[in-house]
Amino acid sequence: MSSATIGAVHMGESELGRRPIRLRAEQVEPVPDEPTAVVIAGTGRGQLLDALLGAAGPAPVVPAGTYLVVQPGSREGAWAYTPGARLPQRYDPAALARPPRRVELSLPDPLLRHFSMVCAPDLSTLDAAGTRLLLDVVRRGGALLHVRDGDLPLTAAERDLCARVADTDATLFLAAPDHAPEDPAGFAIGPDLSDIAHLRRALVEWAGIEALRRASDNPPIVPGAHGTVRVAAKAHELDWSERLERLCGSASHAVRQRLGIELANVHLRCVQGIVGAHHPGSARQGGAGLPDALDREMHALSLRAAAECDGAADRILDEMLTEVLGEIPAEGVRRRVAAAIRRDFAEQELARVLLITSTGGVASVAGAAAVASLAAYHSDAVRAVLPPLGVGLSGACYQYWSAPDRSDVSHARGWLQRALRGVELELLAEVSRRFDAVQRSLGALLTEAVDHGILLA
Repeated sequence: MSSATIGAVHMGESELGRRPIRLRAEQVEPVPDEPTAVVIAGTGRGQLLDALLGAAGPAPVVPAGTYLVVQPGSREGAWAYTPGARLPQRYDPAALARPPRRVELSLPDPLLRHFSMVCAPDLSTLDAAGTRLLLDVVRRGGALLHVRDGDLPLTAAERDLCARVADTDATLFLAAPDHAPEDPAGFAIGPDLSDIAHLRRALVEWAGIEALRRASDNPPIVPGAHGTVRVAAKAHELDWSERLERLCGSASHAVRQRLGIELANVHLRCVQGIVGAHHPGSARQGGAGLPDALDREMHALSLRAAAECDGAADRILDEMLTEVLGEIPAEGVRRRVAAAIRRDFAEQELARVLLITSTGGVASVAGAAAVASLAAYHSDAVRAVLPPLGVGLSGACYQYWSAPDRSDVSHARGWLQRALRGVELELLAEVSRRFDAVQRSLGALLTEAVDHGILLA
């Protein structure tokens, strides 16, 4: 699909028809670190989680594809986060129309003061989309604790996952039973599962080191966070507004094109699952297994869409600030500008969930809280310039496909094609909307900076 036409940046406040974006240094707070978490995967992960929790266990049983996030709390309680809901609800499997993306369990366990724990789905059921989701959680949490299955060597899928984690900044713990042999893949054997106290100490030690590493990578005060920032001496002679328009237009087109290709691949994988009567990662077959597989694909698509948009927006911000300021901006300056743009975006209600309905249509739910319900492991850290965006399946979809008379292959393929076409139209329109917003907000901010000779603070 072609890129949407992006209008020119107007130079006067009256022409913009909106108040100028003011940089207020006192409102630019330090960017918080992602909360640390240990992701527990592999067979026996549930038993290990209960053992680590000790008297606080056992943890509740959640659906096969749901992430269980165990975090500190003064009182015990479990909450379900489900696509389509703006607020979590008490976790009651019988009351849920569809499986939640995550269940958050709060426990007053001292170990949780150091890090949260995330119980991952069964690795043997993960397809490409599910693996991407797991790697995202591990990357943000900081550690993967893979539980070896007795004396058996790692499977090919397990070796691939461990190798991919080892290539990131995350820490890999390969926990094994007592006297387990060294794995032929060459991965180091970590804490002994027969000594839970030793394992707890090893994880607490990691959490302390990880917290120091994150603090050094993200200090609370960075250069340029305060003070006057002047623009380039000849900034008013530059054609920066035309360049901003070109950058936003090309970024929108490129992101839309890549997401369109990915949606075509999603369609192919889901059709293969329908025709083959089995969807990887789902215990249900044919049409009954379609919601699980498609929701997982939409979850992975959401991560890709966010990464594509955020990466492009960051590049636009860096290039335009470098041009107008005449030098590469300090990190503090960049954060001040990003914070001002985020405040402007918050007033436009760009945070949005695209929800596939039982008819194959797509409904829209606005609000950051609604998007937060889609995450497998939610974080409050504010880093991205753009508001969040996500895609998921409504509970009505699961109810619709649970009926035995809807297992017809041709019906399932038709519904799938209609749903993905609706997602394509809405998702690509949202991408265009976001880059239009980047152009307007950043253009207004830079216009004021050039007019006054400084970034306003």
